[in-house]
Amino acid sequence: MSNQVIAPVAAHEPPYYAVVFTSLRTEGDNGYGETAERMGELVREIPGFLGEDYARTPGGLGISVAYFRNEAAIDEWRNHLEHRAAKRHGRDHWFERYSIHISKVEHSHGFERAHQ
Repeated sequence: MSNQVIAPVAAHEPPYYAVVFTSLRTEGDNGYGETAERMGELVREIPGFLGEDYARTPGGLGISVAYFRNEAAIDEWRNHLEHRAAKRHGRDHWFERYSIHISKVEHSHGFERAHQ
């Protein structure tokens, strides 16, 4: 089990881009966890990757929002060879359905409670 603190991605100076991936998984893991971990390692190597928020509902809806500084960074991730292979495998094995939405963030702010 990870000791990583779970927190929202910090607000960044706009403009930047949000890639929203919503999904409904198939039954069973079938290697998904290991591949998702590997994709997380790889995307962090992309210049312009700013971070990712992720949640899954008890009903199985997954929501991932990845933040990128510019469209070039999104294109680099979209065309990364290992990522492309993982996407093909996902369509064949892990997902019943998914949607991808890309938007430009023009305003961003955050809040963090001060702890004493």
